Amino acid sequence: SAPGDGRHRTLTHRFSIAPGCSMQAFQNIPLRTDRLVLRPLRETDADALLAIFSDETVMRYWSTPPWTSHEPARAMIAADLAQAHRDHLRLGIELVESGLLLGTCSLFSINYTCRRAEVGYGLGSFAWGHGYMHEALQALLDFGFGELDLNRIEADIDPRNSASARTLERLGFTKEGFLRERWIVGDEVSDTALYGLLRREWRRQP
Repeated sequence: SAPGDGRHRTLTHRFSIAPGCSMQAFQNIPLRTDRLVLRPLRETDADALLAIFSDETVMRYWSTPPWTSHEPARAMIAADLAQAHRDHLRLGIELVESGLLLGTCSLFSINYTCRRAEVGYGLGSFAWGHGYMHEALQALLDFGFGELDLNRIEADIDPRNSASARTLERLGFTKEGFLRERWIVGDEVSDTALYGLLRREWRRQP
């Protein structure tokens, strides 16, 4: 599983939305796999989110520094609860066996006109190495290409994040571009590797 993420940007964009399709599709959440439940974040998740995203190893290739208080967690949860236009979908990744929150995965910057979105993800370091993120993203991509009728899903990662690159490639993503010095997080300047996956490519996979 990837220690990093498809980098999350500020989720405030507004696009032309097909209300009937999008709102009906969002009613089919939570998503379930053999080991996981992907469900909306709750106010009670603040402590678990802080534990995950204050970890420097998890945040090494993120688009923000490690969290140092509950404020980002509460802001994330509040933004999700208040969001009415459905231009992003962020789900907590919960372990069925114990109810433990392992991380999050997202479809964001959803453009219903162009049927395109970006994917982001982050997993607590305690949960690495068990295939949880691959399992979660399979369900999320199925939802995006199926229920949301997306044609293309993109990912923006730090090219040094080899674990995240392997996660995307295992899911069928293709590296499509390289952008120099695109991010500045703290005092560190970093590049972007852009990946893309088309619905017809996803459906050809076993």
